[in-house]
Amino acid sequence: MDKVKTNNWALILGGSKGLGLATAIKLGSNGYNILVVHRDRNLDMPGIKSTFKEISSAGVLFKNFNKDAIQLASRDELISEIQHFLPKGHKIKVLVHSIAKGNLKPMYSSNEQELSNQDFQITINAMAISLYDWAQALIKAGLFAEDSRIIAFTSEGSSKAIYNYGAVGAAKAALEAISRNMALEFAALGIKTNCIQAGVTNTESLRRIPGSENLLEQAKLRNPNARLTTPEDVADVAYLLCTEEAKWINGTVIKVDGGESLR
Repeated sequence: MDKVKTNNWALILGGSKGLGLATAIKLGSNGYNILVVHRDRNLDMPGIKSTFKEISSAGVLFKNFNKDAIQLASRDELISEIQHFLPKGHKIKVLVHSIAKGNLKPMYSSNEQELSNQDFQITINAMAISLYDWAQALIKAGLFAEDSRIIAFTSEGSSKAIYNYGAVGAAKAALEAISRNMALEFAALGIKTNCIQAGVTNTESLRRIPGSENLLEQAKLRNPNARLTTPEDVADVAYLLCTEEAKWINGTVIKVDGGESLR
């Protein structure tokens, strides 16, 4: 306990890989104690535990929960576990939503299964509504610190059509709308809510999109810097939103893409 630098914690939903993991590492290296909720197979855990060591090696407290962050019963269990785990007087200063559970079926296909109503509901619930569910649950549990920050990751697909991205694009648009209203209605509690629109990043989630190789190549061509966005680029800005100097940023969508979306 003598290594603890602060009594503030960052809770990362979906923090075992990609943008969530990079943000956990960045915040941990800047003194935040870290809680990570993730859902991974036991087969993958040795590698994931190895990356988690990079967080705890920063000298902060760390705890991971390999549980479903979306289902109500599981979320209630996690909230209870977090309440019992946090040392007395410790609060959650930052909530990061990086859940990537989306359906990537086409809307029309002559030889593949097409998107269904249920596919949309599952995707939007997981990638958008769950942000509000968690924020509301943490508020009711009294777990947020003063001047806390909520950060969610969106994409250009929230406003641009991309093949096989219909359900995820709808979820990202919903995520941004929910975040705006959270920014408005939670401001009285001292909570600031913002979205980061990351440029095309070579993550496991992106590689699941059919035709992702073409998306990656096109992103390099569009970007004035002639390279892809990295998880670390995004994590840097997530950290900036957690600083004292960023306390007046609320209800925005911040593009972190090196200018990729300019054309």
